[in-house]
Amino acid sequence: MSQQQRPRPTQPTTEPIKYGDVFPVSGSLASKPIAPQDAATMQSAENTVLGNTQKGGPAAVMSSAATKNERAGLVSHEQVTDVVATDGVTISQANVAGSRIITEAVGNQVVGEYARPPPVAMTSPASALNRDAITIGEALQATALSAGNKPVDQSDAAAIQVAEMRATGSSEVVTGGIAAQAQSAATTNARLILDENKTKLSDILTDATAKLPNDKPATREDAERVIGAELRNDPNMVTYPGGVAESVAAAARLNQSTKVLKCQDREDGVG
Repeated sequence: MSQQQRPRPTQPTTEPIKYGDVFPVSGSLASKPIAPQDAATMQSAENTVLGNTQKGGPAAVMSSAATKNERAGLVSHEQVTDVVATDGVTISQANVAGSRIITEAVGNQVVGEYARPPPVAMTSPASALNRDAITIGEALQATALSAGNKPVDQSDAAAIQVAEMRATGSSEVVTGGIAAQAQSAATTNARLILDENKTKLSDILTDATAKLPNDKPATREDAERVIGAELRNDPNMVTYPGGVAESVAAAARLNQSTKVLKCQDREDGVG
């Protein structure tokens, strides 16, 4: 009697797209799969600093790779690479020979560097805001793009409330403002089961600058207050990748970086 041969175990034929497959990085980062929340974090940074996601830029490449990885079942939608979770992403700008050099990095490794024309000088009357600084409202608008599909929960509402107060300089919630809307959404969402029926961050934060009665450049202190509010109201004591706290923190870091670059330019006799 012939012995029936056991079928061989099926070997996975698909591997995730890793950082080293699409970027000139080395070390442990090169072997890390590009995760959806990595892409969301980079999109938030580009939207905050550059005003939009750059066509063909690092965020677009990461988003495409992360989408393919998720569709293949190789990463989860909420997955974030440890390097991004620990060290974050950065976008820096420098004026070199009349061009604006933009450098984007994951952790401490550069994933993109390119030149852009310098911003056109504004001739409108001076305002209280530094035109080169990213405001809290702009950071909130960036959240609508990077984490817009996230249902609003209590941690978001708390972070938005602090952000609104820091932007307006008031100790009270603006009646009918974004903080009040976020709190109402978080309370309602908690009673709903299906995410598709819940109010999302994009519903609250799209056009945030127009909804704020006042606005101001984001500072490190602003970021610390917003981060603290989001952490205290999250069950796991973590901030959401690309969410309110991370967007305000990214804006604050880049505002500080811009100040440093301006000081260097003045010392070098540039501008």
